[in-house]
Amino acid sequence: MTHKCDALVVSCIDFRFQKYIRDWTGTWLNGKTFDFVGFAGATKDLQTIMKQIDISVKLHQIKEVYLIHHEDCGAYGDQSTPERHHQDLLKAKQAILDRYPHLKVYLYYLHLDGRFEEVKV
Repeated sequence: MTHKCDALVVSCIDFRFQKYIRDWTGTWLNGKTFDFVGFAGATKDLQTIMKQIDISVKLHQIKEVYLIHHEDCGAYGDQSTPERHHQDLLKAKQAILDRYPHLKVYLYYLHLDGRFEEVKV
């Protein structure tokens, strides 16, 4: 028996951003089903996140992945700069597309004020 869903959302566990993420998914993914992974640093530990993506692809045949990093991330400590987050998001996107070229991958950097900034190549 398979259960299909549209997407996978990966974000950090930081409680300060959960309302923003819920509001964002309620608006931008309205009508879509999605798996959700909350992990400290989001994609900082890319190997762990790739395992979750593997499972979501295998079990739920997802078509989209949304990766969300945020400002002032404790998992990154002193390295929590917009540049580092953008770099890691782009690295994660490339790793996902190398393994699953059929997926659409969207990258976001979430600011402390709740503003989502799309990260593009």
